[in-house]
Amino acid sequence: MKQLTKTFTLAAALLAISSPVFAGNFGTAEEAKAMLEKAVVAIKANKSEALAQFVKGEGGFKDRDLYPFCGGPDGNFTAHPTLVGKSLKGLKDKAGKALGEEIYATAKEGAISEVSYMWPRPGSTEPVQKVSYATKVDDQVCAVGYYK
Repeated sequence: MKQLTKTFTLAAALLAISSPVFAGNFGTAEEAKAMLEKAVVAIKANKSEALAQFVKGEGGFKDRDLYPFCGGPDGNFTAHPTLVGKSLKGLKDKAGKALGEEIYATAKEGAISEVSYMWPRPGSTEPVQKVSYATKVDDQVCAVGYYK
């Protein structure tokens, strides 16, 4: 019984130590929402400068797997690390869900909505659940997503 107790104690200690390290590799829901709120402020201050920062990941707009992405009135990405000029509105997840259309449909000025879909983590091909917070600011639909 003592050995079993020691094993459980050791396992609990290792889990307590490793969980924050693992969680630290990926952005959280709170961090994603805060980055989107910061992006809204940046767009209101200077839209073209803000979009350029989002693309380059500068100004605190790239943190692990978190980054803002935006689409213009034409439905094309105006800010994304690799997809600028391509269709955001036509984007589908790995299960075929029209996530771009849903982001555009739910994004409202002054409000933050959630869109859930399946997407691989960076460096992986296996889709997992991802949630993007989305809003509309000026003529831009912007979002920041995190993995569950």
